[in-house]
Amino acid sequence: MDVSPLVWTLTVLGILGLLAFDYFFHVRRAHVPTLREAAIWSSLYVGIALLFGVGTLVLGGTAMGSEYFAGYITEKALSVDNLFVFLIIMTSFRVPREDQQKVLLVGIVFSLIARTGFILLGSALINTFSWVFYLFGLALLITAGNMFKPQTEESHSAQNVVVRISRRLFRTTDHYDGDKLFTVQDGRRVMTPMLLVMVAIGGTDLMFALDSIPAIFGLTQNVYIVFTATAFSLLGLRQLYFLLDGLLDRLIYLSYGLAVILGFIGVKLVLHALHENNVPFINNGEHVEVGEIGTGLSLAVILVVLVITVFASLFSTRGRTQTAMANARRDATAYLDSEYTRDPDERERIFKRLVESRDHIVALGPKAKQIVKNEPELLELCRLAAASHERAMADGQHPVASFHDGGPSPLDSSKYPRPPSSLDGSGSQT
Repeated sequence: MDVSPLVWTLTVLGILGLLAFDYFFHVRRAHVPTLREAAIWSSLYVGIALLFGVGTLVLGGTAMGSEYFAGYITEKALSVDNLFVFLIIMTSFRVPREDQQKVLLVGIVFSLIARTGFILLGSALINTFSWVFYLFGLALLITAGNMFKPQTEESHSAQNVVVRISRRLFRTTDHYDGDKLFTVQDGRRVMTPMLLVMVAIGGTDLMFALDSIPAIFGLTQNVYIVFTATAFSLLGLRQLYFLLDGLLDRLIYLSYGLAVILGFIGVKLVLHALHENNVPFINNGEHVEVGEIGTGLSLAVILVVLVITVFASLFSTRGRTQTAMANARRDATAYLDSEYTRDPDERERIFKRLVESRDHIVALGPKAKQIVKNEPELLELCRLAAASHERAMADGQHPVASFHDGGPSPLDSSKYPRPPSSLDGSGSQT
C-alpha cells in the first residue's frame, strides 16, 4: 500500500503535536511526576499507538498491520532496555528529580530526529543495494551476541567521548542552576551539567539507533511503517521511565530476550538477502532457494520471547535481590544528595523504598554476600541515610513523622551497627 503525501503530512504533524503537548503541559514546569500521573499518561500513549495500529490494520491490510505491530513491539522493548542506561546516566550526573523529565524529552526528540535520518538512509541503501540486508543481518547477530554478555551498572559509562571533549573545550560547573544549560560563575558564562547530560543521552541514542533501525527493517521495508512504529515507541517513553522507576533493574533477563529477538531478526534478514541475492561470489550472483520467515511468525516469536523473559525476571529471586540492591544504592545516594530534589514528598518516597530494599538485603543473611556486591558499603550508605533522615525528622523537615507510628527509624544505626569494612564518615575506604 502506497502512503499519500497527505497521510505523511498529517502523521508527522500529529507526532509533532504530541511532542509539543508533552512539553508545554507537562515538562515546561519542573516537577516530580507521581506514579498515578506517569501511569495515566503512559497508558494514553500506548493506547494511541495501538489505535494507530488498528487503523493501519483496517486501512492498510493484514500484512501492513502485522508489520506495524511487530515493529512497534520490538522497538518498544528495545526502548525499555535503553531506559536502564538512561537511569545510569542521570544517576551519574546527579540530575535533580524535578528536571529529569526535560532531559528525557530532549533525548526523545533527538532520538526521533536521528532515527528519522537513519531510516531515510537505510531505505535509500536497501533500494539501491540489496546486499545491505547482509550487513544489517550481520550487525544484528553481532549485537545479539554482545547482549548475552553480563551487563551491570559498572559496564555503562555516562562519561562518553562527546562529554569528555565538551569538558575539555568548555568551562563547566559541578552544580545545576535549575534547568538552565548555561549559568554565570565568577563572572564568566559556563555550561551546567544539564547540557552535558543531554549530550550524553543524545550520544547514547545514536548508538541505540544503530541497533534498532536494522532490527525494524528486518521486519518491514515499508518506510511509513518503520517511521511510525519507531516514533510511537518513543512517545510516552518519558512517562514509562517514571512508571518503571525501581523496577528496571528487576528485568534481569530482558537483555537476553532482546538478544534472542535480534538474533532471530538477523537470521530473517540473512535469509531475505540470500533470496534476493545478487552478490557475485555467492551462488554466482543468483538468488538462493531458501525459505523466508513471514511477518506473522515474527510477531508470534517476538511476543512469546518477551512474555517469557519478563515473567522469568519478575519471579526471579535474583531479580528481586538485584532490584533491592540497585534501589538501595541509588536511593541512599540520592537521599544524601542535597541537590537531588526540593520536594519533601519525593525524599520521603525514596527513603521508604530504601527501608524496604535494605530489609530485603538484611533478611537474606549469608546469602546476601553471594548475590549483593559490596554489601558492607551498601549497608553503610543506608546507615548514613538513616542518620540524615532522623536529623531531618527532629528538625520537622519531613511531612511523615515516622514509619512506625512514632517509633524509631527503620534504619536506626543502633539496630544495624557499622560493618567492619565499610565507608567512614568522610566517604573514604577504611
